[in-house]
Amino acid sequence: MKQKDIEHLDSSEPSPSEEEQELQPLHSGVMFGLAVLVGIFGGFGSIAFKAAIAFFQNIFFYGHVGIGFSTETHLPPSIWGAGIILVPVVGALIVNWITETLAPEARGHGVPEVMNAIYYRQGKIRPVLVVAKAVASAVSIGTGGSVGREGPIIQIGSAFGSTMGQIIRMPARQRVVLVGAGAGAGIAATFNAPIGGLAFAIELMLVSISARTVALVAISTVTATYIGRFYSGVDPSFDVPNLAVFENHLIGFYTLVACVPLGLILGLTSAGFIRTLYWMEDWFVGHFKNSYLRHMAGMFILGVMMYLFMRYSGEYYVAGVGYPTIFDVLQRVLSDPLFLGILFLGKWLATTLTLGSGASGGVFSPSLFLGATMGSLFGNLILMIFPSTGVDPVVFAVAGMAGMVGGTTGAVLTAITMIFEQTRDYSAMLPIITTVCLAYVVRARITRESIYTLKLVRRGFGVPQGLQAAISEIRNARTMMTRDFEVVEVSQLQEWQAKFKPGEGSRYAVAVEDGEVLGIVREEVQYLLRDEDPGPLIDRNYFAVTPNTTWPVIMRGMRAKDCEKVLVLRNRRTRRGEDVVGVITAREIARTAKESAHLMD
Repeated sequence: MKQKDIEHLDSSEPSPSEEEQELQPLHSGVMFGLAVLVGIFGGFGSIAFKAAIAFFQNIFFYGHVGIGFSTETHLPPSIWGAGIILVPVVGALIVNWITETLAPEARGHGVPEVMNAIYYRQGKIRPVLVVAKAVASAVSIGTGGSVGREGPIIQIGSAFGSTMGQIIRMPARQRVVLVGAGAGAGIAATFNAPIGGLAFAIELMLVSISARTVALVAISTVTATYIGRFYSGVDPSFDVPNLAVFENHLIGFYTLVACVPLGLILGLTSAGFIRTLYWMEDWFVGHFKNSYLRHMAGMFILGVMMYLFMRYSGEYYVAGVGYPTIFDVLQRVLSDPLFLGILFLGKWLATTLTLGSGASGGVFSPSLFLGATMGSLFGNLILMIFPSTGVDPVVFAVAGMAGMVGGTTGAVLTAITMIFEQTRDYSAMLPIITTVCLAYVVRARITRESIYTLKLVRRGFGVPQGLQAAISEIRNARTMMTRDFEVVEVSQLQEWQAKFKPGEGSRYAVAVEDGEVLGIVREEVQYLLRDEDPGPLIDRNYFAVTPNTTWPVIMRGMRAKDCEKVLVLRNRRTRRGEDVVGVITAREIARTAKESAHLMD
């Protein structure tokens, strides 16, 4: 049985060609110029993306053409009345056509696809993704989808950086830096936060962290932020009233103590949000085989939610990015714990419905919404139960925003710096750090993977979290193994040997008897002993793993068994020939180590 007859398990990992591996790195001055160019695109791309959202919003909500809108004010009631229920459905139809026709990877929140390109595709992203992601996400948000702007602009900026890295010949490690620079530039321009964009790229995008790579990303985020300010101005994203947290040390102490349970709550909330999002995705896939019906059904429910919120509260609240609601929380316009709880649950459901059914958009802004409402709810309850503490609920709202972002994304440093840049109020820094750290620890204890990495882990690929840079930790058997083998019955081994020629046919042969695996034919002698008993030719000392087994586990297993070969099986409990999907030997291990070093050098 030939390997091609065995079900293909695609790792989506194109190995770099020998020609590409031998490319000389570009001069640092050239890379600096390219990083500036990526920043320029990120800045103007952010402006164009915001304008596109406004364009679709004005058309679908109010029936006129325009590109102006305010992030601080709620949407006025639509001219369609109850017909607003169908607006997200129409948007779903358009978005699904784009993702089905142009780029399936434009579906979802985008960051996992960028990570996949960095760690498994040598930093290569299809150029068509720039247009597909921009239009699909603009339509999703513009028709009321409960998603954020940051995921799309990260993917758009990264795709441009990757495209530049493919047009101009360079080693993969330099192309990956441009991808990270594009991601950092996009998020910096979107939130007017150059340090936050840099921290995001360092924590989640860069394979190798050094002064050289950080400098390139930094100049890209600075360039993008400067250009983005032509459209958004120089003010922070959120105007927070003066927070006198530690002018009274007793109140400051009460605030810090209260941040402990808040961090624990947000850790639980982050884990629940991550699991709900992917459960919703599985539910829609399981119940709707047609992708159009799947997305339209989810958006119909969202449309009903939008209409009910407008009818009974006077605002759409759960529609779109959600910044106006965050403004209301930070300005103390919204302070009723019951209504804050309703908003929290409504946004939770709206976001998981939107993304779970197949929309295109980010999770960063919904996390800010959830954190602000939960933090304010918690702070107002503390003030109601213990009025003598004198704590400020807005402090907990700001800390909650950071805690929810840090908990869901796993980017602790990004969450801390980003919220500071978005509010420009240093007085809440200690509560922010306390809440973020506890939220992350609790979430990681419950759900190891972040909202970004879980999507790739579900596909069988691991990615580092935070400031990890050890590529070997994310390699698994699927990405290491070769499928260049064939399965041979031991009774036919001599016949197979007789016609075997070095350099022709499959590299490896797996010997089986009555369908059960015996071992791997020793490649170094498989053509020298053609007339001998085939028994000694079979290496029966091998280590069996599944495709998801990680590099460290494989290395420890080979050392424990003192073996040199690994068989990759669909199920570790079986030893049937048809269940063999790959072979790993010293050759494959060396290749993997070489590719990892190639990325990190």
